Amino acid sequence: MHSKPNSDNEYAIVDLGSNSFHMIIVKKINDSLQVIYKNKQNIHLATGLNSQFYLSKSSINRGVKCLAMFAERLSNIAPQNIKVVGTYSLRVAKNKHEFLLEAAKVFPYPIEIISGQEEARLIYIGAVNNESVSKSDIKFIIDIGGGSTEIAIGQGANPTLVESRPMGCVTYTKQFFHDEKITPQAFEKARLSAEQQVEKIINIVKSKNISIAFGASGTIKSIHNILLDIGVTDGIITPQRLDDLVSYILEFECFEDIDYPSLSKERKHVFVSGLAIFYGVFKAFDIKELHYTQSALREGLLLEMTRINDNYQDIRQKTIHDLSVQYDIDKVHADRVVETAHHLFKQWQQLSIIKIDPILQSILYWSASLHEIGLGINFSNIHKHSAYILQNSNMPGFNEEQQFLLSTLVKYHRKSLKLENIPYFSLFETKQIYPLLQILRLAILINNQRSETLDPSVFKLAISNNEPNHIELTIEREFAKQNQLILLDLEQEQQYWQQNKPWRLAIKITD
Repeated sequence: MHSKPNSDNEYAIVDLGSNSFHMIIVKKINDSLQVIYKNKQNIHLATGLNSQFYLSKSSINRGVKCLAMFAERLSNIAPQNIKVVGTYSLRVAKNKHEFLLEAAKVFPYPIEIISGQEEARLIYIGAVNNESVSKSDIKFIIDIGGGSTEIAIGQGANPTLVESRPMGCVTYTKQFFHDEKITPQAFEKARLSAEQQVEKIINIVKSKNISIAFGASGTIKSIHNILLDIGVTDGIITPQRLDDLVSYILEFECFEDIDYPSLSKERKHVFVSGLAIFYGVFKAFDIKELHYTQSALREGLLLEMTRINDNYQDIRQKTIHDLSVQYDIDKVHADRVVETAHHLFKQWQQLSIIKIDPILQSILYWSASLHEIGLGINFSNIHKHSAYILQNSNMPGFNEEQQFLLSTLVKYHRKSLKLENIPYFSLFETKQIYPLLQILRLAILINNQRSETLDPSVFKLAISNNEPNHIELTIEREFAKQNQLILLDLEQEQQYWQQNKPWRLAIKITD
């Protein structure tokens, strides 16, 4: 149970990283955000990932214990003002649902797992909106996390290149620095591995003519602070300064021996591996100088959630539009399917006790808009091709489950289906997904003939016997006489539904 929120102008971001869990709470005052609370807990989630990418029970327990503590502080904030995201370790963990189910017992907020590319986009937004840079500058941003490294390049408010690579300070410590011993050989292996991870984009990055480079995260913050420790007053990272720092670090025998005032005991356990990653990437991209920025993922999330940025636009709607253009979708037909889906959903919504929130409604309409995205491959398996494209495309603004749901709806929009094959979603309930899929199938089927004159109002949708999955579709008699093929398609659809309890489709012809 949530207690009554104190204020609707407080916002919270919880970032479930591979190294640390962070919580930041801000107050929105006019057009600015004022930080009023921060909390960081070193959970080392990535340490609990084994070679088969399963999280250990102990790492799950550490994370859940932390979330229970965070939940206490969040209880006075309006739930709609809270955003919780998981990154690399939860992206790759094969037993992530175990973590999510345990977390749900003590943490009553949805956990959104975001892709590496989406993480890079948000990091870029957070960084460039909190640094004094010109709109004309070509900006390079790098963030070395516990399990992955994100890279973004752009000019203006949004990035044009986003990349994520599976290399992080926690995972590289496990992989290259056994017993936390420092040797030139181990450091070189880690550096070369990092360079290998980015080799395919080296020439692309170099061709961008970067004006200014920023680095975020604990690793780069530590490098920046050590430079300040040794008298580099501006803290800017240059090739020579980085070379010197690496030489200093390699003089130590183990992590614990590293002795700089600003380097915490906790950071020592992952600093050398993070430094090796950064060194490899810095050299590979031939960066001339790099500035530390305090703003990254959490700030990007805050900017989008509060819409405080004048350049804000609905990034998801832009993503759908860009995909539609890229794959040359028949917009006239897609719009008719969307219109039909909207007509049917509005009627269903008025009759059903099941609540469908706005993002799910949008996903329904986006799936209607993009259901033919795979048509360029071939028609016979268009649903499978379309689903594959949607599942594997970079879709800015979407978390992993939103993108997966979009792909799933499109995958099952035609032909026979088995409801048991619909995957589990932690953010959405099955009772919410079923009506979306039913309405999508009907909207697409009704427009199979691609008629430019079809009026969706000739179809009336009702729910039978107070069962939300028992749909009754009423069709005007005159329309039915003139559209026998649609009736045949609907009769076939009835058979598909009959094979899947609790679905039922009744068709009525009326004057």
